[in-house]
Amino acid sequence: MSGPESGTGAVLPADGHVHSEWSWDAYVGSMERTCARAVELGLPAVAFTEHVDFTPWPLQAEELEEEHRFLLDFVNPDGLLVPPRFDADGYLESVQRCRELFPSLRIITGIEFGEPHRHRAEVTRLLAGGAFERVLGSLHCLPIGAGFAEPPHHFQRRQPAEVMRDYLAEIACLVAGSDVFSVLAHVDYAVRYWPEQAGPFEPHLFEDEFRHALRALAGGGRVLEVNTGGRLHPEIVRWWREEGGEAVTFGSDAHSPRALARDFAQAVAMVEAHGFRPGRHPYDTWFRPGR
Repeated sequence: MSGPESGTGAVLPADGHVHSEWSWDAYVGSMERTCARAVELGLPAVAFTEHVDFTPWPLQAEELEEEHRFLLDFVNPDGLLVPPRFDADGYLESVQRCRELFPSLRIITGIEFGEPHRHRAEVTRLLAGGAFERVLGSLHCLPIGAGFAEPPHHFQRRQPAEVMRDYLAEIACLVAGSDVFSVLAHVDYAVRYWPEQAGPFEPHLFEDEFRHALRALAGGGRVLEVNTGGRLHPEIVRWWREEGGEAVTFGSDAHSPRALARDFAQAVAMVEAHGFRPGRHPYDTWFRPGR
């Protein structure tokens, strides 16, 4: 894991994408221990953007590593994983308690909606309380037949390049179909599951599709997240800037305290190399100079 300093000697930015025990899939998550880790690293802020998912998808035991077998608790008799309801009240109480325990740390409330363009009524209902400071939009599932499935399910049944192109096309649909989120999480989520037998992932083979998705995001005035849960290829940040993208955030996508701010030093160096700079405050979004 990266230490608290970047390669340029600057303090690392805020971690804008973190999960705790209030995310249904963060089995070892802990808001309090994550805050303690943030203070230890010297992070200026942490945004607890908990999962809120409404899309069920097929999941089989043989697809899971041992550490993720707890997910089978959420699988119904039809073999579909059905994400449980988010406990917003419990989450907000936990945030308040941690703010009292860690007064030097800026703790940002947040939420990560999966496929918000397909669940508008549910999303609107949850946001009606107005209690979340940061809203992420993400794409975890693609249509398959009459239902939906995560990328691994698609990669096992279809040509990898076809899956990747469909994923990026759906990103543009996500942006056009939902205005509730300000930050797009992990634009390269599907790349995490790129099949080994397909050879190394080559982003330039999908440059047109990436640019189309990024252009849609920039046109809506949204922010691109540099997610260190996977390896974001530098080309994608360059294409983001060239397509009019003005801002980025950093997110570890941590589901445990030990993963907080992982690989942030490398991510900061890469983002700086493409011309983005910190805002006025350490917890601000990073922008292009002269915006």
